[in-house]
Amino acid sequence: MNMMLRPLLLTVALAGCQSNAPSDQPPAATDFRYAEQDIASLQQRMQAGELDSRTLTQAYLERIAQVDQAGPMLRAVIEVNPDAIKEASLRDSERKNGLPRGPLHGIPILLKDNIDAVPMVNSAGSLALKDFRPAQDAFLVKRLRQAGAVILGKTNLSEWANFRSTHSSSGWSARGGQTRNPYVLDRNPCGSSSGSAVATSANLAAASIGTETDGSIVCPAAVNGVVGLKPTVGLVSRDGIIPISHSQDTAGPITRSVADAAALLQVIAGRDSADPATGLATWNAPLDYTAHLRADGLKGARIGLLRKHLDMHPDVATAMERAAAQLREAGAVVVDAQIPTDGQWDEDENLLLKYEFKADLERYLAEHDAPLTTLAQLIGFNQQFRDREMPFFGQELFEQSAALGGLNTPEYISARTRARRLAGPEGIDAALKAQRLDALIAPTTGPAWKTDHVHGDDFPGAGYGVAAVAGYPSLSVPIGASDGLPLGMVFIGKAWSESRLIELAYAYEQRTRARRPPQYLPGAPTAAPKGERKR
Repeated sequence: MNMMLRPLLLTVALAGCQSNAPSDQPPAATDFRYAEQDIASLQQRMQAGELDSRTLTQAYLERIAQVDQAGPMLRAVIEVNPDAIKEASLRDSERKNGLPRGPLHGIPILLKDNIDAVPMVNSAGSLALKDFRPAQDAFLVKRLRQAGAVILGKTNLSEWANFRSTHSSSGWSARGGQTRNPYVLDRNPCGSSSGSAVATSANLAAASIGTETDGSIVCPAAVNGVVGLKPTVGLVSRDGIIPISHSQDTAGPITRSVADAAALLQVIAGRDSADPATGLATWNAPLDYTAHLRADGLKGARIGLLRKHLDMHPDVATAMERAAAQLREAGAVVVDAQIPTDGQWDEDENLLLKYEFKADLERYLAEHDAPLTTLAQLIGFNQQFRDREMPFFGQELFEQSAALGGLNTPEYISARTRARRLAGPEGIDAALKAQRLDALIAPTTGPAWKTDHVHGDDFPGAGYGVAAVAGYPSLSVPIGASDGLPLGMVFIGKAWSESRLIELAYAYEQRTRARRPPQYLPGAPTAAPKGERKR
């Protein structure tokens, strides 16, 4: 969601979130036989008959039991698909009969718990929807299944995608509990796609799908040492996803490599009549984002460094200067750049999100015949069960949103128009045009902060907000660490420039190989500096 309101809600695994004290010992499955394997490698092994989907799916389910529900108890998976093994067995049968469905055939994928997927609950982490089982898959889930993916389960998130309180702790939900950062267990996983990023980093699945309104894909990706790709709004259908804002919401891949992000994006992108925003893209030619995995993708590129964000933490500045040097070594020209309208959209964004949240959420709840269908009813539910729903923080964003009028209100229309113009044409587009740049780069965020249920997130700042408000793409990749805590760099481009961002990020990743698997340490010696938070 938006950096000013900090709505990165978290939803963690429900089972055992307040029972069985978590262990600070490293997970027993440190020798997990499929650790760090990418989608292409797993597919090659299955095609060669060395592996089948049932075996792979069972291995991930055992890994979830060992690492997520026991051991360090990451609480990243909120629900396992009861049909996962059945789905995997069907994929094996299809492959045996020469009928593979597509590029993800037999690959286990996790989904954020705000995405409809039969037969599982879709709750956004709230107890109000703990028994809500949508009757059909979200559009992107249909595409995953058509491509052969096995839906392994649902991941925890910041409750209501972090749009409930300005003092929330990212990665916490009433249904799932508090997701833990796998690198240092007392640190926050960021949100709201906290479970998706933690699960991917900890090798609980081949990859996962998250959602973002402002930061909820790229921030958790950065602090959990993985790749997060937030597409242009309209590239991936939002049909069947519990919403915050039709202006800024999108789903996207969270993976351990840029190649896997490209492979997932290729599958989930597509036109959907149920989401008019997908009609804005050009679908004349088949999408093949994997064709842009070029090791020489940085040669001749012009990249603008948003230097103002380097002051959020000393280690961030060091890592970004090193990354800029590595980009130059790979053939890119890197120059200092700035967004001419930087921050001028903040108040407008916060206002438009509050307006759109009420309207969009109530539309989803009504269309899906949910047990509660209005924001007022949800507010009442939280008040009635405040000991479980609001033990740490309140629901002031709910209340502020409920007090606003409809989407025909002049105040809303003006705020939306200004925000998108200032961040898009007069922001990113102007910065790119001024120096003929292919993309902008900035630190995604700082090191993960200590989880604090009393005061909420101690967010160090972020470099991605402009892309979220504009509805443009952003792609975060690992660039190093600070006291064992991962750091990320975000590539930002113009609308529909995912292919170019993939080229740039892939070339950087192949040159640096900066990702390091998590160590599940109990604590780190220093804390991230105080700042804002995200959603």
